[in-house]
Amino acid sequence: MRDMKSLATILPELFKQLGLEEDARGWQAVTEWPAVAGERIAKHARAVSFRDGSLTVEVEGSAWMQELGFLERELVRKLNRHLGRDIVREVRWVPARGRSLR
Repeated sequence: MRDMKSLATILPELFKQLGLEEDARGWQAVTEWPAVAGERIAKHARAVSFRDGSLTVEVEGSAWMQELGFLERELVRKLNRHLGRDIVREVRWVPARGRSLR
């Protein structure tokens, strides 16, 4: 029983061996979006997916989409700093699909 490792110890190594480490970190960007983006932005924009370096974020309204477009570089920098590696290369801003982001 002493040789048993926790799942938290095993999964990162397994992801690395399977070549899924970057995707797993990218999904971490999805779950941690509110903390990184901040409360003000998170009220109007929700990260919904990650694929091939692109984080997809649903945005409430065109005014917010335009404002966040101007902040994209800063948000990508903050996300990568938070993740400890350059995982997110771009953010795809898409209109929210009819449900409230609040």
